[in-house]
Amino acid sequence: MSSEITRLAVADGPHPAVNELLAGATLVDHHTHSIARGTLTQPAFRLMISESDRQAAADAAGPDTQVMFAARRWCAPLLGLPAHVPAETYLEHRIGLANEEVAARLLPPAGFERLLIDTGYRAEELLDLGQLGRLAGASIDTIVRLEGLAERVARSGVEAAGFANAFRTALEHEAATAVGLKSIIAYRVGLDFDPARPSAGEVVDHAGAWLRAIESGAGTRLVDPVLLRFVLWEGASTGKPLQIHTGYGDPDLDLHRCDPLLLSDFLRATERTCPVLLLHTYPFQRQAGYLAQMYPHVFIDVGLAINYTGAQSSQLIAESLELAPFTKVLFSSDAWGIPELHLLGSWLFRRGMARVLGAWVARDDWSLADAERVIRLVCAENARRVYGLPEPA
Repeated sequence: MSSEITRLAVADGPHPAVNELLAGATLVDHHTHSIARGTLTQPAFRLMISESDRQAAADAAGPDTQVMFAARRWCAPLLGLPAHVPAETYLEHRIGLANEEVAARLLPPAGFERLLIDTGYRAEELLDLGQLGRLAGASIDTIVRLEGLAERVARSGVEAAGFANAFRTALEHEAATAVGLKSIIAYRVGLDFDPARPSAGEVVDHAGAWLRAIESGAGTRLVDPVLLRFVLWEGASTGKPLQIHTGYGDPDLDLHRCDPLLLSDFLRATERTCPVLLLHTYPFQRQAGYLAQMYPHVFIDVGLAINYTGAQSSQLIAESLELAPFTKVLFSSDAWGIPELHLLGSWLFRRGMARVLGAWVARDDWSLADAERVIRLVCAENARRVYGLPEPA
């Protein structure tokens, strides 16, 4: 079965023409990661297909999750197994395959035009980006993670008085070859931070305390609120698109402090500074849609949660399209580690969009031309515009 025919089977909404549009669309994934190298153990696979960072939590959930049910339905046939194969059979078969072999089977049918890769999370464990691009048949661009860059600067032997300039120099170098920047301030202190840019004196004082702690044997993980605000503002000041993780994520964050509405003052302050992309947003997708409507530089996606809501992801997609202007919604998968998450990110998105937009067209709430325009915008054109990406050859 060809990739397009397979995607057409996935896009099963009530309007055939909408299904065809979504089956044929190529996707710009504006936030994702590479995959692990080689073969995996069953515990490693269970952890990678879970958003928790606790092996015990992944083991306790086992295969009884939306994302695992979706993998057994959509990934299994591409790996030579029946749809809905028992989980034990899927896992036994899966761990006998190298991740690269699985990627060669799953990534091309995902239909990616371009992948924007966050290289800041455990990149040393993952496949080289050139090889990932070849397996996916997609172009690759990179996203710089601000906190990780600051931590590398801190390990370089810099002194407190020189930290700010050293970070700016490193950021200028990294940003020159990247299409965007990312902050995980939500994980470190939450989004209810003081939105003001810290003073130069504050940065020196707090950098000194951080560097002394590192010298005394503490880790380099950046959790100082002042320095986190400093790197965030330095990133914004480049004018590059700035991704900010909001909402759902692993237990390293406190979800109640990750509502994007908490960013309102920061968004007001950066309105003429840079595009801000609210990543993933669940369960705050409606709040994020409000912000995208209110502020000219704010964009949203619901990428990460599409995989983890599985068969229920159509509702999530519908809610993301309630208030947000359609020029402000982007596609992402936030896949990491295993190619199942890349494929499901694409196919569950296509399926949900086909059901939501197809119903609107079938009811004559929208014209087919309206649906076609929104599909083009959300699948690729919005990302190309925001990140300054070229049109496909």
